[in-house]
Amino acid sequence: MIKLSIGNKLYLSVVSIFLIFAISFIVFQQNREKQYKIEFLNLRLQDYNDRMHVSLSILGKMDEKTLSNYVKRNYEKNIRVTLIRKDGLVFFDNLIKDYSKIANHSNRTEFIQAIKTGEGSTVDRLSSTLKHDYFYSATYFPKDGYVIRTALPYDNDLAKSLATDQHFIWFALGAILLLTIFLFRFTNRLGQNINNLRTFAWRADHNKSLDIDDLIHFPNDELGEIAERIIKIYRRLQNTRQEQDKLKRELTQNVAHELKTPVASIQGYLETIINNPNMNEETKAQFLQRCFAQSERLTSLLRDISTLNKLDDAPQLQNFEYVDITEIVLNIQKETALQLQKHEMNFVNQLPPSLVVNGNRSLLYSIFRNLTDNAISYAGQGTTITISAILEESVWHFTFSDNGIGVPYAHLNRLFERFYRVDKGRSRKMGGTGLGLAIVKNAVLFHHGNITVKNNPTGGLVFHFTLSAIK
Repeated sequence: MIKLSIGNKLYLSVVSIFLIFAISFIVFQQNREKQYKIEFLNLRLQDYNDRMHVSLSILGKMDEKTLSNYVKRNYEKNIRVTLIRKDGLVFFDNLIKDYSKIANHSNRTEFIQAIKTGEGSTVDRLSSTLKHDYFYSATYFPKDGYVIRTALPYDNDLAKSLATDQHFIWFALGAILLLTIFLFRFTNRLGQNINNLRTFAWRADHNKSLDIDDLIHFPNDELGEIAERIIKIYRRLQNTRQEQDKLKRELTQNVAHELKTPVASIQGYLETIINNPNMNEETKAQFLQRCFAQSERLTSLLRDISTLNKLDDAPQLQNFEYVDITEIVLNIQKETALQLQKHEMNFVNQLPPSLVVNGNRSLLYSIFRNLTDNAISYAGQGTTITISAILEESVWHFTFSDNGIGVPYAHLNRLFERFYRVDKGRSRKMGGTGLGLAIVKNAVLFHHGNITVKNNPTGGLVFHFTLSAIK
């Protein structure tokens, strides 16, 4: 069994409906036109009957000679005129003069209608007297008690005059042909688009290549444009998915690499202690202290990974509240006071007394804490950290800078990448996880802001980022 495509089904369905409509309309129009011509002919004969009745009334005579002379004076080609009494007896006929051979007309259809309604007609009825088909039109005149019936032979001439105009049929057939051609082209394009989309869906479902000829070109119309856009969107999503898979593999490798270092250090120190039971207490304490430091680094790494995962996978679960940024920065300044003192660094806080935004307190804290820790770790001895903010059109523009050693230009665009380090060996010695600035960027983006970094002309790094103010 042949399975039709949706385009062919649509084509056949629409053509069928249109043909049914067109044929019904043609039949209706033909019948309507034919009925109009019949009514027009009947009206003409009825007019003849009325004029004859008026003339006879004026003459006041109903004899054979008078009636024959009237028919001759008012000649109509091939016309037959018959006068019939109310009881059905014929008392005049211009074609038959032997009235004894004419049967009673009380059973004639046109006569019965005329007696009932005043007029009647019959199309294509065989005359039992003349053995010929006629078109009859009868008019009853009740005051005089008789019926005037006129008739025309139903020959080829009359049939042609009553026939409908065939030009309309040819016009309708031409219109149907043009419409079917147009509809076929439309449904063919539709079917082609749907077939291409079906091919695309099958190949996408079976992980097949989409770079085939069927999926390259679509008809130049709205349906083709929609189909092309669907495939382009899918390809973008596919590329994005591939990039995400690649990033996940790289992230997994980086996480494994970062975890391996502290775990290996802890394992090495503990193995040394276990294998040397007579180790003096001072050396054992030193090894345990190093184990603790590595465990702290491992805890920080896992905490940062957890923070990034929450931002990536469940951002909608983060709670929002009014947060005073100035208060957060003051607390960070107190928490890092010993580290700042150790590095002989200054912390210049130029924020207004109260700077409140609507956001997640933990993530906002991580922005300023990670920037501060990054500056303490890498800006250099004796440097100054400066933070300031200005309000422009309901947006806080923050500047976080230091006057330290800065970063080579080639590394600036990659500072926000996860586990990216300018100096890997130095970073690990400083205890960094390589995720601090990645958390900063994701937290800023989470709050619908943006962040950039560049080298300060006077030395050091300067971060510019935005957070929406409370309206």
